[in-house]
Amino acid sequence: MISFMQIRTPNPKLSFLSRTSRIPLYRIELSFPQKVFFCQAKYSESEIDGSFNLRVVSPTLVAAEKEEAKAVLTLFLKKQGLSNALAARAINRSESFIDHLVSRLHSVHKSRYLVGRELTTLEIRDALIPYLEALHEEYGSILVDVVESFPNPPVVEKIEEAVVEKVPLPVTPASPPSAVLDSKKLKALARVTDVGPNGKFPPHILYLVDLGMDIETIRVITRKFPAFAYYSLEGKIKPVVEFLLDLGVPRSQIPTILTKRPQLCGISLSENLIPTMAFLEELGVDKEQWAKVIYRFPALLTYSRPKLRATVDFLYEMGLSAESVSKVLTRCPNIISYSVEDKLRPATEYFRSMGVDVGVLLYRCPQTFGLSIEANIKPVTEFFKDKGFSMVEVSTMVSRYGALYTFSLAKLVLKWKFFLTMDYPKAELVKFPQYFGYSLEERIKPRFAIMTDKGVRLLLNQLLSLSEDSFNKALKRKLKKLLDN
Repeated sequence: MISFMQIRTPNPKLSFLSRTSRIPLYRIELSFPQKVFFCQAKYSESEIDGSFNLRVVSPTLVAAEKEEAKAVLTLFLKKQGLSNALAARAINRSESFIDHLVSRLHSVHKSRYLVGRELTTLEIRDALIPYLEALHEEYGSILVDVVESFPNPPVVEKIEEAVVEKVPLPVTPASPPSAVLDSKKLKALARVTDVGPNGKFPPHILYLVDLGMDIETIRVITRKFPAFAYYSLEGKIKPVVEFLLDLGVPRSQIPTILTKRPQLCGISLSENLIPTMAFLEELGVDKEQWAKVIYRFPALLTYSRPKLRATVDFLYEMGLSAESVSKVLTRCPNIISYSVEDKLRPATEYFRSMGVDVGVLLYRCPQTFGLSIEANIKPVTEFFKDKGFSMVEVSTMVSRYGALYTFSLAKLVLKWKFFLTMDYPKAELVKFPQYFGYSLEERIKPRFAIMTDKGVRLLLNQLLSLSEDSFNKALKRKLKKLLDN
């Protein structure tokens, strides 16, 4: 993947590694294969140039999603060690990569957009962070250069004391560790992609391909988790696959599950997976829903029983019944990944201070408790207070529609501005905060235009929540009543 060219004159542009360490860097050129980041191969099923047809997504929504993508990328870069200033500078130089992230969202969640549904902040974050993590695994410390130069190959210069001291640079430098996959990953990749003397791939790779995995997907998994290349077919991979099939997981979903959590193949069935399943069943998790639960969050099976117990005990502490706990774990299994002390309990205290029934909110929208209080929850609360809503009204809205906090401020602002043109009282939003969950371009504006054209008035929830047929019937009834009067 990486070809080393001749050393050239030093340039002040630094790679991420050169900003954070003294390890020498050499000018290299990265030649990306045809895939230009592994995800683009998956875009072949989309409509235009490997990306979702943006005509079905309004410019205002695209703009809002670009801001969310920038926020996700900023937080990710800061997590890798960049300062606020360096992260901001990288974002300013990464317009093409931001567009690429948004295009990825549209391609992955194509069906959602076609029916007028918008992605929440959590869904956007969950879609992009694993992708960014995979890129970081592949490109390591030059990730910033990769992002800034997308879609063109980045160039990294040698910037260190050797230049200042006029020490001659080697004509053929050793491959810098920051620019290539380490030997462990190279060996692992060779193990899954090299053909044997018989001209075939290893048995475990042929088995995975037969399941529906392509070689590139297997390479991606191996880059991220090299141990996957060494799992035996009969001792590890096949038993886990058969275990999942026995639980009712469709064969077509196995590749996705293993891609999300390849560690599953390294976990003992008898000592871990089966006891974990039995433990969850004792907690009341519906066995009929196992396939959906594992597909949504395969990592659930890799958590320790003490971790599972801690989360379940917390849910009981919040007043949820055994049946409710079972439904929460079934509908939102990733709540197990939220730290009780760092996420769940602080969020509980915050919502209680607002007067929200925490038990009800946990049951209706558990994913809200995985949001950052400072970055996501407080700004939304302050937004509604600034618009004249009392804390009691905000609390009522949250209790009725917990997903309110899962939308970005950018989307809330757009819908609030349009709401002001609709001539509804604010009390309508308190009664029906679900307004903010509907697509502005695909649902709210078209329905409002039809209603206005008819010269009648429906309640906000009637305007948006009714099916197409019921909506048209409601308009006819209102129009008939108006004509009769």
